[in-house]
Amino acid sequence: MHFLRLRYLSFIALTALFVVSCSPDESPQTSTSSIDLELEAALRDVSNGVGKDHFKLPSSNDLGAIPQDPKNPLSPVKIELGRRLFHETGIATAGKIDGTSETFSCASCHFAGAGFQAGRFQGVGEGGMGFGLNGEGRVVNTLFPMDSIDVQPLKSPAALNTAYQEAMLWNGQFGATGINAGTEANWTAGTPIATNELGYEGVEIQAIAGLKVHRLEADNDLCAEMYGPLFEAAFPNFPEGERVTQETAGLAIAAYERTIMANQAPFQRWLSGYSDAMNEQQKRGALVFFQEANCATCHNGPALNSMSFHAYGMNDLDANVESIFNIPAQDGSRLGRGGFTKNEADNYKFKTPQLYNLANSPFYGHGSTFRSIKEVVAYKNNGVTENDNVPATQLAAEFIPQNLSETQIDDLVAFLEHGLNDPDLFRYQPSSLASGNCFPNNDDISRVDIGCE
Repeated sequence: MHFLRLRYLSFIALTALFVVSCSPDESPQTSTSSIDLELEAALRDVSNGVGKDHFKLPSSNDLGAIPQDPKNPLSPVKIELGRRLFHETGIATAGKIDGTSETFSCASCHFAGAGFQAGRFQGVGEGGMGFGLNGEGRVVNTLFPMDSIDVQPLKSPAALNTAYQEAMLWNGQFGATGINAGTEANWTAGTPIATNELGYEGVEIQAIAGLKVHRLEADNDLCAEMYGPLFEAAFPNFPEGERVTQETAGLAIAAYERTIMANQAPFQRWLSGYSDAMNEQQKRGALVFFQEANCATCHNGPALNSMSFHAYGMNDLDANVESIFNIPAQDGSRLGRGGFTKNEADNYKFKTPQLYNLANSPFYGHGSTFRSIKEVVAYKNNGVTENDNVPATQLAAEFIPQNLSETQIDDLVAFLEHGLNDPDLFRYQPSSLASGNCFPNNDDISRVDIGCE
């Protein structure tokens, strides 16, 4: 076992140096075409004069440029540990259901092929089986007790570009700083939200809380034996004997998540001077995004997101035709930000999401009720709600008819679907795990679907 551990750690040490992406070698092509110049001007207008640099995602190995929690500084060894743990089905040993041990992982609902989303309308952790081609084949095993199945109450948010989110989840409940300063009265003891008491930012709090919520035990024997030296190297400032814990595992996972960025998307390459990275339609769509459609009012910065919350009257998860599991009729998640803050003014308002690699998991809105990017664009263009439970007084001021033409809609969809699509998120996956298990799932059907038996 000692020999195997040394071999595995040597491999990790090497791969840690290459955990991040590299940019193509060709030199940028400077463009003076009218549409490129117009787009550059539009970017200056919506960024208070900063321009292209305001929207650039850093290289994933430029750790100094990546937003990070000062209480959880990034390091290559910590990132590599997090990358392994995020995908490690071997830490799924705290489940409720017999026969599900070591069959799921964080990546079950956030894997590379789906843009670090679930690839289906409702994410399933423990109690799920199968994978299909890209997560769409994962289903609930109805032989298990339904009240023990681990499912998401809303569409699984992307773990992509999370470095630009100070608070996590659709309602922003995870995170002790920033917009959540002053919400301490809502950090109910005995609930996952109480993890905020640790004082970390949102990415870290979600990772730590998520391990417990989703029944992942990162301080088990596997971590102590096979990942122990990595924990020791990643957390030298923690007291000896307190370096392999749920908290440190969550911090490592958060460090890894902060490096998962869509920095090879055509728009990102265009921002870096590769004028041919986007085609003419995608550039026209970018102009619609930043001009006529006013998308940048909320979707701004490197991840095209914000920490703002808005009500657009979209339906909840149980409005879908598919079978939805374990969502009570009065579930507080339906209230969005208000479900966390208990402030009625926040009811039905959901966080502005990042916009990269949306096409990889074709379910949109907090309730997965839209099945194409064009449906979402058309919905916002029409400005008519679909959820009768949302009072008109709560609707965002921006939710009004945009009067875009069909051509403008098609161009905007081309930008969102292709211009913002990083083609190689698999570079963020590990090649193997210490457990030797399959990932993102390790149940019998998934192993066949994934082809890793």
